[in-house]
This record gives sequence, structure tokens and C-alpha cells, in this order.
Amino acid sequence: MIKTVGLGAFALTFGCSADGQKAPAGGGAYVLPKLPYAYDALAPGIDEGVLRIHHTKHHAGYVKGLKTTLQKLEAARTSGDMSQIKALSRALAFHGSGHVLHSLYWTSMTPGGSSAPGGALGTMIARDFGSFDAFKTQFLAASKKVEGSGWGVLAYEPMGGKLVVLQAEKHQNLAIWGVTPLMVCDVWEHAYYDQYQNRRADYVDAFFKLVDWPGVAKRLATVVG
Repeated sequence: MIKTVGLGAFALTFGCSADGQKAPAGGGAYVLPKLPYAYDALAPGIDEGVLRIHHTKHHAGYVKGLKTTLQKLEAARTSGDMSQIKALSRALAFHGSGHVLHSLYWTSMTPGGSSAPGGALGTMIARDFGSFDAFKTQFLAASKKVEGSGWGVLAYEPMGGKLVVLQAEKHQNLAIWGVTPLMVCDVWEHAYYDQYQNRRADYVDAFFKLVDWPGVAKRLATVVG
């Protein structure tokens, strides 16, 4: 199952919420997940007050922001006014990624901690990092050295079929973690400038007429079953 994860949030990609409940197949509401432990369960490592504020204020703020942004996008589609699309796209990625990563963060911890992993995970860590201790050293260093606000991330990289440690300096970067790309349009200048010069909009229009929708449908089917 790990090969289906990509660089995303493990529980969400597997179709489960952070509290282990089955996620909706589509069109469901975004909700603040319950913690899988009490607010004081991670002390003294993380104090009750810190954990409570983090969950009920910060994470809840991402959920609220995500819902609000989706409502604004719906209104924009209804009215046909896309003048705020840049700001709304940023807000969608910011709040969506904050919600996904925080949901994974809570389930990345357990009261009292646990021993080093065995099984397939332990084998992959040893294979890809040399040893668990080597992985731990890299992960701690990466997490500590993230510039500004960010995340340390252990992720599965599907093209190489391996585990990697990443730094996320801005958790959104105009994407939502855990998504599986179904269709992409390259808008770097090398993709269109020789033909369209600075008329990117014309290029995007032309691209859209060339989309292989049956191929997109097949990719979707592999994700949703």
C-alpha cells in the first residue's frame, strides 16, 4: 500500500481521516479531526496547553479558511468573476495544505513514543538511509534547519520507489499535499514562447483543446477505484 502514497499525507491518501474514520468518497465537508489521544497525553514533550491551542485554534483556523475559500470560489464560478482567482488559489493551497499536514502531524505522534520501526518500513529506512540512526540524524537536522516556518517530512517518492526526507519551507507552494496529479499544463516559457511569445493565454487555450480526457479518466480510476 505504501506505493500509493506519493509525497502526501498517509492517512488521507488511504481514504481515512486523522482519527481513523472512513473519508467521504467525494464532495464531503472538511472538518477538524479529533485527536487520537487526550490533550495532556503527550506531556512533558508537548504540554497540554500548547497542544490544545495548536489543535483548536491553529488547525481549526486552517479548516475554517479552507471552507471559506471554497465558498468564495463557488461564488466566483457562479458569477463568472475570476478577478480574485490568484488570491483564492493561494488561499486554497495554504489552508488546504495546512489542514492536510496538521492531520498527519497529530497521527505522527503517540503517547510515550514507540520503538524503532521493523517490518517493511524498517527495511526501507535501512535501505534508503543506511540505518535507522542515519535516518534519524538526517530527519532531525532537516527539521531543525528549515528556513522560517515549515516542516520536516518523511515521504515516499514514487518515481524512485524510495523514502526521502524533505524540508517544506512553505507548506502550500500552490499545491495541497497528498494530491495525485491527473492533468498538468506546463506554463514555463520554454513550453510555448517560441510559438506564442508572450501570449500565454492563447497557449493555454490551445493546450486545453488537446487534453486526452480518456487518459485523465483512467488516472482518476486508479485513484478512486
